[in-house]
Amino acid sequence: MRFPSSPNAPAAPDRRWPAARLRRAAAACLAGVGAAALLSAAPGAVADESAAPGAVAAAPTAPVPRTIPALQQWSGGPGAYAFGPGTRLFVHPGSAKSLTDEAQLFAQELAQRTDVQVPVVKAAPAHARPGDITLALDDDDADSGLGSEGYTLTAGRTLTIKSPTQHGVFNATSTVLQLLGQRLTIPAGTARDWPAKPERGLMLDVGRKYFTVDWLKQQIDEMAYLKLNYLHLHLSDNNGFRVESEKHPEVVSAQHYTKAEITELIAYAGRRHITVVPEIDMPGHMVQVLAAHPELVLKDKNGAVNSSFIDLSKDGTYTLLKDLIEEYATLFPASPWFHIGADEYVNNYAAYPQLETYAKAHYGASATGADTYYGFVNWADGIVRATGKQTRMWNDGIQSGNGTITPASDILVENWSGAGITPQALTDRGHTVTNEPRSWTYYVLGRYKPATAKLYETWHPDLFDNGGTVSDPSRNRGSKLHVWCDNPGAETEQQVAGGIVKPLRVMAQQLWGSPKLVASYADFQQVIGAVGHAPGWPGNPLHGDLALNRPVTFSSVEPVLAPNFSVSNTDYLSGYNAVDGEPSTRWSSTRSDPQWLRIDLGESQPVGRVRISWEGAYAKAYQVQVSDDASTWTTVRTVTDGKGGIEDLSGLQGSGRYVRLNLTQRATTFGYSLYEVEVYSDDLARGRPATASSLETPAFPAADAVDGDAATRWSSAWTDNPEWIRVDLGADLPVSRVRLVWDAAYAKAYQVQTSADGTNWTTVRTVGDGDGGTDELTSLGAHGRYLRILGTQRGTAEGYSLWSVSAYAS
Repeated sequence: MRFPSSPNAPAAPDRRWPAARLRRAAAACLAGVGAAALLSAAPGAVADESAAPGAVAAAPTAPVPRTIPALQQWSGGPGAYAFGPGTRLFVHPGSAKSLTDEAQLFAQELAQRTDVQVPVVKAAPAHARPGDITLALDDDDADSGLGSEGYTLTAGRTLTIKSPTQHGVFNATSTVLQLLGQRLTIPAGTARDWPAKPERGLMLDVGRKYFTVDWLKQQIDEMAYLKLNYLHLHLSDNNGFRVESEKHPEVVSAQHYTKAEITELIAYAGRRHITVVPEIDMPGHMVQVLAAHPELVLKDKNGAVNSSFIDLSKDGTYTLLKDLIEEYATLFPASPWFHIGADEYVNNYAAYPQLETYAKAHYGASATGADTYYGFVNWADGIVRATGKQTRMWNDGIQSGNGTITPASDILVENWSGAGITPQALTDRGHTVTNEPRSWTYYVLGRYKPATAKLYETWHPDLFDNGGTVSDPSRNRGSKLHVWCDNPGAETEQQVAGGIVKPLRVMAQQLWGSPKLVASYADFQQVIGAVGHAPGWPGNPLHGDLALNRPVTFSSVEPVLAPNFSVSNTDYLSGYNAVDGEPSTRWSSTRSDPQWLRIDLGESQPVGRVRISWEGAYAKAYQVQVSDDASTWTTVRTVTDGKGGIEDLSGLQGSGRYVRLNLTQRATTFGYSLYEVEVYSDDLARGRPATASSLETPAFPAADAVDGDAATRWSSAWTDNPEWIRVDLGADLPVSRVRLVWDAAYAKAYQVQTSADGTNWTTVRTVGDGDGGTDELTSLGAHGRYLRILGTQRGTAEGYSLWSVSAYAS
């Protein structure tokens, strides 16, 4: 893991901390040595010994810890908490039964994040040692303003989490996981944290597009990591009906979720304190259902069929829909809500005279066709309430003055559209609302995307699309990001996952309502990079990428339509996507030559390799350039025959704070588009795949010798057998110099070897008098795709252990 050079520089996301560093930190913690200094220092560095046992020296003005969402309140102090391999997770005896799930899940995710297996101990915190973590329910906090999801977190010699609720304790563990993903120390201090809105979530349109259960679980993990608590599954739409039905199997799509899968998913989310709410959309958006029940399709006065509308004048409609509501309300027992949709039904009731006839027969002589719709809403509400749940619906069908009936005030209305009466008018009628604005929160596959910068800098949860705000913000429960799949084949699961990473984090911040760590979205992207993904998120960026999450500027960006259709969204395809580590996000320029993308590495760095992952719109000709001032540029590689795909440019010789791709000739009629730009030092081995003959333990992998981190290492088994570490340089490259930094367990005798195929080896240097420390082996005059260090005689009774293996062309 790279440590940031300044408090605002991002650390690499979701990297595991090696046990070597953990043991050193723990030893420092127990011995009274400043563990933070050790964590960031090279081997042999001297740490500050003036700190109290278990504490770590902190900067005089320590910044607020970086989390998403940011903490509501933070009071810093001297020192820091240090996590290590000796850490234990204490559960207060009085809370043990209630917090068993939270403690076990926290221990599991700590292991995923740090490679440390933390034992769960049911004992009083008086037994805690430095480095331990304590979870406790605290009734004294019940009236402290923390609400049902708030918590206090106190960091010092130990780490203590308290909350009046299990949910609050769980939210605190997410905060800790975010902080430990950046470094293994947490500044000393106390956080008091709670959400501004009780409902913060994600809506997934699984009706139109089937997402796998594993993918849904990944999104639940991300939600929990960001303290989101509401997952809305839009289970039916014109394109599909995605849940097994015992009452009406004829309406179910071939690709669907079984009831057992839904039950498992609900339990998975529930363990993470996320409520899963079902939506069966009715009386519109029903093509899939009506294909099996053509007798219920609504026809206009000329006999024309509207295949998405069910006819509310027919008795069979109510029998069918009652069956569906009751069946699926039972399937989601943990949800207090059931969503009936009720959006985008009839606009011109005059075209359907049977609806007015039905209304007059059931609601009085003055009733209108719209009253049949309103009457249906209230009828459905009665069915939902009979199951013990509360009804939710979309807002657009609730108009003013077009009927004699109004929807029951106990229905929660989700305000997504400017159509219909205002949010204030809804609350005046007694409704609770949520704010689901299309203009801000809609992510539609293949069409438009949230304007994320404006979402972060301008929007707030009480700013509605139609009618501004509401006079009583407490009547607005919150909001969510909406993934709509009108064009289900336009994006893959992976593309959707990558595309919602940033807007989901913006929504988490806005809905929590805490003071922002940074004012601009550009700076918030650095926070996104530092916080990373939830433990277990798929993907593993190469170690040592100097460009990862660094600031970028670019010549232009291809605009994407924003949800309100009137403004262009210029941040969805912004240059930051090229350094975010997300394989499915991309930068795309406008359609002209030349264009450029510039990365600020933060300080002058040697640049030996640049790896570019192109989208279909690639560059035929371009230059890789470096600069220390972003003004005077030195070209380190010129490409005139670009082929697209992945171009791995090795053997570069240059240095600078800035790296620029100067793109001079397009290969297509589109602009330039690339998924990722990675930058590595002149060390040919840095970040490359590495393997070894053996490991002392899995905590000392071969990759740690080439990760660019001076405090991680490879360590072999303790045997007399020859042991080796091998690095794949990626191409047949000249190797003129090799630099080895040994741990205390060094090689007295070893060989430096190269190979073209990883099987046949040429020895280019033999050392028989090794004494550890740093070995600079120059004038090798070798080449090869593979580099191997073969240890033939140990210098100690332990194995062979290398902090780093570096290779250079000159």
